[in-house]
Amino acid sequence: MRADTVVLDIDGVLVDVADSYRQAIVDSIDNVYGETINKDEIQLFKNAGGFNNDWELTYAAALYVLAVDEGASVSIAAFTDSIHTAGGGLTAAESVTDTLDADTAAIFDRWDPEQLRAVFQALYLGAELYTELEGGEPPIETAGFIHDEPVILSAETRETLTETYNIGVVTGRPRSEALIALERVGLAVDSMYRFTMDDWEHGKPHPHALTTVADRFGSEEVVFVGDTLDDIETAVNAANADPDRSYAGVGVLTGGLTGEEGTAAFIDAGARAVLDSVNNLPSELESP
Repeated sequence: MRADTVVLDIDGVLVDVADSYRQAIVDSIDNVYGETINKDEIQLFKNAGGFNNDWELTYAAALYVLAVDEGASVSIAAFTDSIHTAGGGLTAAESVTDTLDADTAAIFDRWDPEQLRAVFQALYLGAELYTELEGGEPPIETAGFIHDEPVILSAETRETLTETYNIGVVTGRPRSEALIALERVGLAVDSMYRFTMDDWEHGKPHPHALTTVADRFGSEEVVFVGDTLDDIETAVNAANADPDRSYAGVGVLTGGLTGEEGTAAFIDAGARAVLDSVNNLPSELESP
């Protein structure tokens, strides 16, 4: 692939979040409701689309847990398939829940996104960072899963990419948490070329952030590297919205999608390439 600009997602691409964000999803629901989903079931929500925001994925997964508790006889696979059919994301999850054969009034009465978010942030950030970034006292005292994020991006790959290409970042992380991860991997990206949850109204797979980064760089050929189907769809949508430039989505198998099944899912979504890791990217690229 030819490229003058490489845009990177953070979670599952630069750092491994299996024991941080994904663990926080599972543990937040368990902390608030005393039961939860399995960690590997998180990928079903990711594949349904529209869950680039892990807080919203937590809220949707909590709806499923509450629905089963209130009498719904539906598998999590069927629930997430229905979310996908309904357009993906939290709004779709709410509409699907409302159609279940269960006490939906009780489900929504017990559903508490605000409390789920507070617990999630306390688990993820830990008490010290929670007080600094969220303000106030955390609802629970923890060391913080943020400290359990192994770096995926090697120093060699980082140097090769930054010396050869324009580098941008498009992530669903809040700005403060994105900056912590970028510092950990040693990647400095100017705010002009970095989009986080705080920097744009729409989340992925809306193409605005990706096309804006491309425009600000004056790019002609853009590669966007991500670990979810929404990331690939973002590149596809950017190509449709901005046909004067080339956009290629590259999937990496260091997030929730893995193996032959993950590779096939990425290809079906429109990925130009699927890599074992972002560290395989330089050998796949050709600079102008």
